[in-house]
This record gives sequence, structure tokens and C-alpha cells, in this order.
Amino acid sequence: MSSRRPRSWQSSSASRITEEQINDLVSKLQAVLPEARIRRSDRVSAAKVLQETCNYIRSLHREVDDLSERLSELLASTESSSAQAAIIRSLLM
Repeated sequence: MSSRRPRSWQSSSASRITEEQINDLVSKLQAVLPEARIRRSDRVSAAKVLQETCNYIRSLHREVDDLSERLSELLASTESSSAQAAIIRSLLM
């Protein structure tokens, strides 16, 4: 029996990503992670870099949500016609 992939899965060898390209992309991801998460000098697996990247993105989402909530609370406690309220509204948009 041959294992046939659906036509949508077939691609030319020119469009396939190489192991070297994957390693390069993983290195780039590792470079943007904060030092506390993965030290750049440490040799870590691609899986570890990807997991830490996902964790970092989740923490950034939580931080954005927290900051948005704080701005909303600040706006609620500020006179709506003030210049300060206009600045806060512009940050929320």
C-alpha cells in the first residue's frame, strides 16, 4: 500500500523548509526571548525554544490585558472631558 497525501499536502521540493532553515528560525526565536527564559549561550532543543516562545507570548498577552484593564479603570476614575482622559482613550484604541 502506498501512503497517498491529499493533493493540498503535496508540494515541490523547492517550497519545503530545510533543517538548516528551521535551525536558523529557532535561533532567531531564541534571540528575542528574554534572557531569564533561555540563556543564549545554553544549547537547548528546538522544542524547548518553541515552548518558551509560547509561554512568553502568553505572558505578553496577560500583560496587555492587565494594562488595558488598568487603563480602563483609570479612565473610569477620570473626568471624561479632561485632557488626561483623552490621552487614556487614545492608548486604549
